Amino acid sequence: MQRGASGWRVAPDLNKPQPGEKARWSSAADVKRSYATASIVSADRIVFNIKGNDYRLVVATDFDKGIVWIKWIGTHKDYDKIDVKGVQHGG
Repeated sequence: MQRGASGWRVAPDLNKPQPGEKARWSSAADVKRSYATASIVSADRIVFNIKGNDYRLVVATDFDKGIVWIKWIGTHKDYDKIDVKGVQHGG
């Protein structure tokens, strides 16, 4: 188990790939096929539910370059207070 930048302990589920790990997504539809509970907010913004929707992970994507940027992670309660389309890491 490791500590993430936010100080949270991170324990990956070794039974399935983590979001973005070894994935070859070329579109939001590919993400949705892998993670049915993910919310496609825009062409480049996706929200993943973590631990039965207790937490949310907001990412920005560039499918052409194969890059996923973490923009925000927090509790579902805190998620309700952010602008998911504009939130930036650390903001």
